[in-house]
Amino acid sequence: MNKTIPAFELFNEIGIINQLATTMFERVLPKGMTQAQFTVLNHFVRLGHQERSPAQLAFAFQVTRPTMTSTLARMERAGLIAVRPDPQDGRGKLVSLTEKGHAMRETCLAAASVLFPILDGLITRNEFDAMMTPLTRLRKALDEMRNAKAPVID
Repeated sequence: MNKTIPAFELFNEIGIINQLATTMFERVLPKGMTQAQFTVLNHFVRLGHQERSPAQLAFAFQVTRPTMTSTLARMERAGLIAVRPDPQDGRGKLVSLTEKGHAMRETCLAAASVLFPILDGLITRNEFDAMMTPLTRLRKALDEMRNAKAPVID
């Protein structure tokens, strides 16, 4: 008998939806843009354009510093972000969103708008509203747990 675990079912569904939605989203992005680059642009807009260090960005996205550095280097070459020395830390850098980066985020959202009608007929507005509250609560809780170490299985 196959007994399912509710938490696993939830995270499994979220994971599958994420994979499918990410692939669909990447297909409509402007040439050269990646999901990773878009999420950095979106992060800056969502949090009010505040400068961030590469380490802060790596932490926020739960990726390694070299992975984030690679993404940021491509974005800087494209003029989407600006990187400058951190005046408080001689070895550190600070990253900020450029006007071109903000415009690219808007371009990406406009390109993705062709995907939004997918929800029409699948999910009613009431269902959408009912899902968003617990999903937002779950995201916030997981975000707060970032610093916690994963349980070790012996």
